[in-house]
Amino acid sequence: MAQIDVKVDGVSYSDDVEPRLLLVQYLRERLSKTGTVIGCDTSNCGACTVHLDGRSVKSCSVLAVQAHGHEVTTIEGLATDGELHPMQQAFHECHALQCGYCTPGMIMQSIDLLADNPDPSEQEVRDGLEGNLCRCTGYQNIVTAVRSAAQTMSDSATTAGSSR
Repeated sequence: MAQIDVKVDGVSYSDDVEPRLLLVQYLRERLSKTGTVIGCDTSNCGACTVHLDGRSVKSCSVLAVQAHGHEVTTIEGLATDGELHPMQQAFHECHALQCGYCTPGMIMQSIDLLADNPDPSEQEVRDGLEGNLCRCTGYQNIVTAVRSAAQTMSDSATTAGSSR
């Protein structure tokens, strides 16, 4: 067994884990963070995407021991005080889901995309989501949602900056 100390969605955890335990299994089975879904177990679909120290990773390709000393954010950790994250809200408003299975990973990857490129073109969104697969949609509403969230987040940043 290996000892890990990790912060998940703002809460610190200290656990003994098998060295081969995947982060996705740790999140789901130990911490009941079932919003992080298991899609393919091969890191091809992106459904299990979470943030590790603010950057997106496919949690099926990261060992829980690799998260030792780091901070993980799951889809459950995005909402603040009952308010959806702007990306979650945009996915809802733009109908950017059908079955919803890929949605947590898509949202997490989209947030990371906007951290690098706060105003992406349609093609840049498509390129940025390349490692996250959706089997139900044609991606157009997902792209629309990401661009809508980008605008909302930009407007919020501008408003916050002007109120100082």
